[in-house]
Amino acid sequence: MFRPLSLFVGLRYSRAKHKNKFVSFISIASILGISLGVMVLIVGLSAMNGFEKALRDQLLSVIPHVELEVVNGSFNDLESSLRTVESNPHVLGASPYINLSGLLQKDTKMKALQIRAITPETEDRVTEIGQYIEQGGWELLTAGEQQIILGKNVAKQLGLTVGQSLILLLPQPSRGNKLKPPRVIPLTLAGIFEMGGQVDSTLGFIHIDDAQKMLGLSSANAIAFKVDDILDAQKISREVGYSLPDYMYIKSWITSQGYLYQDIQMVKSLMYVILLLVVAVACFNIVSTLVMAVNEKRGDIAILKTMGASTWSLRFIFIVQGAFNGLVGSVIGAIAGSYIALNLTAIIKTLEAVIGHKILSGDIYFIDFLPSELNVDQVVVVSSLAFLMSVLATLYPAWRASKIQPAQELGYSH
Repeated sequence: MFRPLSLFVGLRYSRAKHKNKFVSFISIASILGISLGVMVLIVGLSAMNGFEKALRDQLLSVIPHVELEVVNGSFNDLESSLRTVESNPHVLGASPYINLSGLLQKDTKMKALQIRAITPETEDRVTEIGQYIEQGGWELLTAGEQQIILGKNVAKQLGLTVGQSLILLLPQPSRGNKLKPPRVIPLTLAGIFEMGGQVDSTLGFIHIDDAQKMLGLSSANAIAFKVDDILDAQKISREVGYSLPDYMYIKSWITSQGYLYQDIQMVKSLMYVILLLVVAVACFNIVSTLVMAVNEKRGDIAILKTMGASTWSLRFIFIVQGAFNGLVGSVIGAIAGSYIALNLTAIIKTLEAVIGHKILSGDIYFIDFLPSELNVDQVVVVSSLAFLMSVLATLYPAWRASKIQPAQELGYSH
């Protein structure tokens, strides 16, 4: 089978044992360095992709994309406002609600909580918390029954089970220097939801009709809606908010949770830069390997020149040799990185079981597991960049090889 001289000799040099053991060691170190850099970069990017997916699919599935809250009182014409919101082509669904903060009490145990009074019939158009409710959905909330649905962590802290009663303490506005005692409202635990992360510890849900009676409102004081493009939520929120006559606060998920998305993007960018520098350091080993290989093969190069090998043929020999190391390192790194990325969540769970400690706490982060999502395009890009950097590292040694003078080398050999 015909093979170009440069390819044949370059591959032969790549597989041949070097007289100098140190050259062989540096050659292996360069392959391992490139493999390690590519592997870590793929695993790191996959973890960041996983966090981004968890943010999009989990956190943003239970937190409304946009919230419009009236500054004082409630909407003058709730039905008309809802129709205006839903008429926007970027709005997928809307639901009225009321926000309130209170203190839950069960015997001597107390817990401060953000309570969301929702409309059970339309809440599923905006969030997907209903699917995380154990033994039912929003139908567990009945108007006039003074019921509440709590996160599993809150129920556990208060020592509550479904069907038990508890007390909600609502603050009342003070008059002058006199502080009013909080309103005491008896509630019944109708259901428990569990989705993992902070939401389980910070949110509770009651029926909107009950909240209206508690606060003396004529209708809802806020509307939540879901948009078709979550990254454009801020723009859409202003567009919809300005179309309504009421004076209101306009909030999107970017206002409350956008820092998470920005942090993920920043870490991904830094990871690209830092770990590609690790690969670049590994590629410098290729330079060292080839410089020493050129010095070792000076006689061979001189003979090839006298036999008519062109300058570029000689250069390609060492480009092939260095590129072979880069290719092997990139392929090994890509395979190892892809395997670890695909099994990262299971690996971390096993590690947590061994050390007996959770790496990600649901009380601090919005998830309690390390997510991972492998992106094939990123694997190709990272591997290609590592290979390209290894090829670039061969240019100087290859140029040095082409400058060897046959007369001097062969003359010295005699």
